[in-house]
Amino acid sequence: MAINPLFQRLSLITGATVMDALSHTKVIVFGVGGVGSWCAEALARSGIGNLAIVDSDTLCVTNINRQVQATSRTIGHAKVAVLKTRLEEINPECRVTAFGKVFSRETAALFGIEDADYIIDAIDSLTHKLDLIEYAYHAGVGLYASMGMAQKLDPTQLKTADIWETQGCPLARLVRSGLRKRGFQGHFTVVYSAERLPLHEEIGVACGSAQCLCPARTSCEGEAASGDDPVEWCSSKKVINGSAVPVTASAGMILASLVIRDIYARYAS
Repeated sequence: MAINPLFQRLSLITGATVMDALSHTKVIVFGVGGVGSWCAEALARSGIGNLAIVDSDTLCVTNINRQVQATSRTIGHAKVAVLKTRLEEINPECRVTAFGKVFSRETAALFGIEDADYIIDAIDSLTHKLDLIEYAYHAGVGLYASMGMAQKLDPTQLKTADIWETQGCPLARLVRSGLRKRGFQGHFTVVYSAERLPLHEEIGVACGSAQCLCPARTSCEGEAASGDDPVEWCSSKKVINGSAVPVTASAGMILASLVIRDIYARYAS
């Protein structure tokens, strides 16, 4: 079996059968910010053949510290459009579909979740996160989710666990509570950390204020073919949390690893 030279080093670990399985795998990453963007890149660099990325946001200067597609040249552009170009440059054989939309109960049918092999939940909004977890689980699709990665500096404190076994993560607690209220009893693996550092309140935050640094809500050249205008979310956030790329990127890499290792466990001879 011929091996794409892009993935020769990985194939030395996995073998040809696993690489072939990766090339026929479809993953949808919901939320391509500090966690999801790195997860999508790791999947593209590992030979995943079909990737869909979902996010309605635009790139802000404050994203540069933690999002792989955010640079001084991409500010104001749709996150999914910029990331799609990057992923296709990394792996031209990967089919990348960009959705500049918000996942919700109303839009759930638009993304082809039932046809996916894996769903990555890297959504910030609690309501939409719960909606996605419910929908993906009941669709019978493999699901891995990121919990809160704000207010952390130490990536070595990241752990994986079943959602019901997480401890010390405020977002995981809210997710568990929300799922219980919905009568959800399913199981899925999450990435989380109990680390919680305080905010430095003396540091002024422009986001969400009249001096917000985020771009205006306008269409951007090269945005996804959905026709939707990218959306600025900062003004609707109650709190702007701090975040560090060693933590967010590590969480994204762990999520990608969960997918790759699951495929390895299924197909390695």
